[in-house]
Amino acid sequence: MSVRRLAKEQPASFAFSKATMQKAEWWIAKYPAERKQSAVIPILWLVQKQEGWVSEPAIRAIADLLAMPYIRVLEVATFYTMFMLEPVGSAALVQVCGTTPCMIRGAGELMKVCKDKIGPKQTLSADGRFYWEEVECLGACVNAPMAMINDYYFEDLTPENLKSILDDFAAGKSPKPGPRVDRVNSAPEGGPQTLTDPKLYDGSAAKKIKTLPNSKPVSA
Repeated sequence: MSVRRLAKEQPASFAFSKATMQKAEWWIAKYPAERKQSAVIPILWLVQKQEGWVSEPAIRAIADLLAMPYIRVLEVATFYTMFMLEPVGSAALVQVCGTTPCMIRGAGELMKVCKDKIGPKQTLSADGRFYWEEVECLGACVNAPMAMINDYYFEDLTPENLKSILDDFAAGKSPKPGPRVDRVNSAPEGGPQTLTDPKLYDGSAAKKIKTLPNSKPVSA
């Protein structure tokens, strides 16, 4: 695993928003008082949703909230790659999957689009609105190549439709996530080829209940 470090430039302070603190307290209440440190991962995630990333002042605030040594929260934040340790784009955080299934189906071309339209990877764009990086498998191999943008999967991508998606984010729109081909979720492209009889799913093919002499109804 590569070394993950905090950003060189840090804000002077951090404060939980009212909504974030309410959710943090909800998570803390799920654990016994002496085990409240177990809430560190969900609270780190809440902070990231509030700020867009996890700063050093935020790590210290979480540690104080959970009565943990600062280093313990830092260890968690730097271990899990889902936590961003530097500012990311206000419009879109683009995470392109670069693992084998996506790579052999064109992930490299998607990364070139990101480089051309956003800039070098793991670098905030000049306008501060976009950030992209290559990540390991996101578990949507059937729909390769794909990328996670903010919280959602955009799948079966081509360079052309990725450009369009990024343009939509730049224009303040919210493009619909999911596959970019004729499929539902990860079903076969063009629709199912087997088990197509509706009777398999609407209950009409279920066997009728038979009643045996001097017995309760049982399923045939």
